[in-house]
Amino acid sequence: MGGGSAGLPAAIFAARRGARVLLVEHADKLGGSLWVATGQMSAAGTRLQRERDIDDTPDLHFEDVMRISRGTANPGLVRRAVDHAAATFDWLMDEGFEPLPEHPVTGFGHEPYRLPRYYWGSEGGITIKNVLVPIVEQLERDGAVTVLLSHAVTALTTDDTGAVIGASVRSPDGKVRDIAVQAVLLTCGGYAGNPEEFAARNGMPQYNASPWPFSRGAGLALGEAVGGFARGVENLFCNFGTLFNTNNFPAKPVGRIEHFPERRQPWEIYVNAAGRRFVREDIDSVDAREMALFQQPDQRYWIIFDHRILTEAPPIVQGWTREQVRAAVDEGGPAFLTADSLTALADKAGIDADGLLKSVEGFNYGVQTGKDFFGRTHHPLPIAEGPFHAIRMQASSISSSIGLAVDDELRVIRRDGSPIANLYAAGEILGSSQTMGKAACGGMMVTPAMTFGRLLGDHLIPLELGR
Repeated sequence: MGGGSAGLPAAIFAARRGARVLLVEHADKLGGSLWVATGQMSAAGTRLQRERDIDDTPDLHFEDVMRISRGTANPGLVRRAVDHAAATFDWLMDEGFEPLPEHPVTGFGHEPYRLPRYYWGSEGGITIKNVLVPIVEQLERDGAVTVLLSHAVTALTTDDTGAVIGASVRSPDGKVRDIAVQAVLLTCGGYAGNPEEFAARNGMPQYNASPWPFSRGAGLALGEAVGGFARGVENLFCNFGTLFNTNNFPAKPVGRIEHFPERRQPWEIYVNAAGRRFVREDIDSVDAREMALFQQPDQRYWIIFDHRILTEAPPIVQGWTREQVRAAVDEGGPAFLTADSLTALADKAGIDADGLLKSVEGFNYGVQTGKDFFGRTHHPLPIAEGPFHAIRMQASSISSSIGLAVDDELRVIRRDGSPIANLYAAGEILGSSQTMGKAACGGMMVTPAMTFGRLLGDHLIPLELGR
């Protein structure tokens, strides 16, 4: 169920093994969230690393994931993922995947690894999709795989012991047929594309309209309906903010703020709804910034600066010129606010004015003395010359942290730990919380998804071949 980063390899390896494979996909095309994902992968001990004299091992990869996640990732699933990641990546390259020329690297956008084991292609997830989908399409032409697009699995059937023995599949015309199965593999993604489900499970709105729209949480609900359960709420986390110039959510980002000090040192300050700074703006840890924002009201903050900083600082929006940033500020909107005084700016933004005044006063003291209260070292200009500006930032997510509980064999389990016979799950339906923990560990969603799908299709699902 689901033809994305886990379902496609599962179908490929099961079919090549001689199994009869039915691949049911709710969308009208294969690829799943690979159509919108960044497609970042990580694997240790790959041929590409050896060719570039990088001495890396799955043990080191495991240590890095557990370090970055602060021990919150699922050690059993991480262990299985990293132990088999190199074989998955090497296979993908054998099938035609081409990483960017400078790869592997230690990281980009997330807390870095200690060694270069981080890869992606020129078109992100589409680069992976362009390798996997043609293989499945050829297997379909060969009669080894049956693909049903625009179909949905509406229910799973169990016997008296609770084992899954069938699935109900709805066609585009609304007709439902029951199919007897030997095993069901749920690889249908998470729930991030369903705003109502996202809010119910995460306890906060879904602000971002970028997730794959067919990530509706259907597989999670199916697993729960036959005795499975969801886990991972304790590992909810957020990115360090997305730029939405609207109050109507979910919404598409209008740009990407450059908040990585290694690429652009901050001239501005970041404040929360109380008007207070909550993190050292030039701290080099991505995780520290994300965890600081996670604690703020509504996971929202504002970037505060004045007209001189707007005029002299490097552009704060990636890929924009200084003139484009100034034009956005002049045009205004919910995310781009301007006022002649800090008090008026606070009123426009809906943040506490006294808190903002104290934060700016404290920051300016650090500029004058070189002794910033947060220990910040880069502060070339005070915030002193009106008009004053604010850019609103909102934490958001394009993936699902909460997922269906499985054991280390990827069998869906009940709360007592017992497996539900014939039911397996892989990919984002497990929740990012299992392979990344309460953090963003580079490449630890797409690679485990492909790896788990490959392993399930290849040997983890016991199949009576030819049945």
